[in-house]
Amino acid sequence: MQSSNPVFARSDAFNGRSANVYGNPTYPGSGPHAGYGQPAPGYTDPSTWRTGDGRGGPSQQTDVDTRRITIDSVVQKTAITLVVLVVAAAATWILTGDLTYEEDAARLSGLAIGGALIGFVLAMVNSFKRVISPALVLAYAVAEGVFIGGISKILETAYNGVVPGAVLGTVAAFAGTLTAYKVLDIKVTDKFRKGVVAAMFGFVAVSMLDLVLSFFGSSFGFNGFGTLGLISSVVGVVLGVLMLILDFDYVERAIAAGVPERESWRAAFGLTVTIVWIYIEMLRILAILRSSD
Repeated sequence: MQSSNPVFARSDAFNGRSANVYGNPTYPGSGPHAGYGQPAPGYTDPSTWRTGDGRGGPSQQTDVDTRRITIDSVVQKTAITLVVLVVAAAATWILTGDLTYEEDAARLSGLAIGGALIGFVLAMVNSFKRVISPALVLAYAVAEGVFIGGISKILETAYNGVVPGAVLGTVAAFAGTLTAYKVLDIKVTDKFRKGVVAAMFGFVAVSMLDLVLSFFGSSFGFNGFGTLGLISSVVGVVLGVLMLILDFDYVERAIAAGVPERESWRAAFGLTVTIVWIYIEMLRILAILRSSD
């Protein structure tokens, strides 16, 4: 069944297109045209695999070739990605010094926006790559870390206590969603997937429209700190929780299908995107509530 999630949609491994006639995943070879869904050089009929060529030559099958995605590998890659993101955020926070003047906040805001734009570009590249690149996933984590570190410092300076609250809220949302997914045995249907993805794209489209209009002084407040901004952030958190459910479902499907272990990086990327989404919306909700005090 094909995935509707933009992070996983381009991955044949997550869409049931990577199985050969034996029901096992095929692998991309080293040639420019080798890829999923077709037998690649050196990875065809399992019965032809050998441990050596009898003359001391290299093996056709290595440990790397035979590893499959597991829940442990997904957790490990997600942890690595999040650690890189947190380190980048902490470095941004510490190295930019105290915000004592408005121009300091303006410079930090520019740095945060730059990180967000680079992160967006890398997110698009990672989403549309058929073969996931760990280096690009980690580069995305660095860029988003700069963005999160910058925007978190600005809002924490203005509204003391919002960052710890947003972190706790994000952890609670993740843990609560995972618990509900497992305990309630939530089943993800095609209709559910399409509905969540459509809502997500609609949300992003409206947010981008409001951003563009703000450049001309015509923002309608979707990204602001007023009532509409609060409503949009609450909707954003709900969408983030629903996207987490899709992420968990895709990981389970990948494990059941026995896709290559490197796809753990794609799962880690998808989970990181959703976690960042939830954190930013939580941060904005708390900042809006503090600003109204």
